[in-house]
Amino acid sequence: MATLRDPASLPRLAISLLAIVLLWPGLQLSEFNPALLLAAENRQNMGQFLDGFWPLAHDREFLTLVLHATLETLAMATVGMALAFLLGMPLALLVTRVLSRRHFSGRAASAGSFVRAPLRLLLVVLRSIPEIVWALLFVRAVGLGPTAGVLAIAITYGGMLGKVYAEIFESTDPKPARALLAAGSSRLQAFCYGVLPSAGDELVSYSVYRWECALRASVVMGIVGAGGLGQQVELSLRMFAGAEVATLLLAFILLVALADGLSRVLRKALLT
Repeated sequence: MATLRDPASLPRLAISLLAIVLLWPGLQLSEFNPALLLAAENRQNMGQFLDGFWPLAHDREFLTLVLHATLETLAMATVGMALAFLLGMPLALLVTRVLSRRHFSGRAASAGSFVRAPLRLLLVVLRSIPEIVWALLFVRAVGLGPTAGVLAIAITYGGMLGKVYAEIFESTDPKPARALLAAGSSRLQAFCYGVLPSAGDELVSYSVYRWECALRASVVMGIVGAGGLGQQVELSLRMFAGAEVATLLLAFILLVALADGLSRVLRKALLT
């Protein structure tokens, strides 16, 4: 009886060895050492810090502060995403080749070809710089508070939305839009009636997902002074107030759970 042998075993082994070879220098450069977590001194420090998490801070004044910070975080993410949409959607329309009239002009290139290249570069710049870096810059420019976080989310997520929206538009069937352009329709009409009906579901799904990401990012940016829950966490950590940190983290977990449930409702309502 012939022995069965997996023909893909050698390629899988080679890929696994290659992954290990490539990962090892990264582990060395990052100085990743899990054994540090098990050191007696570190375990003692973590234990003392976690002991302060209980009981949770629950006095009326602090809970009022937590509620205000939670609403501030939610508002920061929502307003930032609204501005990001206003920035990303026009850029996506301008860089989308599906709406180009070059296919009907008979020319090898058009003015739009020279406009799309710098706009695509602009989208790369906007999304390449992390939102926390933008938040640091805007904190210096406009001062502490949620305004810096809103602007940081708007710029970074505007670049992300513009790139992904353009890819969604270009992945749809171009025939309806090009037929409308050939019949004399404007680009906006071709987009509304030729592209948007096919791309609408993906746009809604990705936009809601990005709103969830903006909610999490707003907490991180708060640590650098952009307001919301993150700023309160940073202040409590400075004072080694573990009970306050635990309450703030619980509020953030509940906020993310609420956002997840709301996003499901929005997807169901908008995609049906």
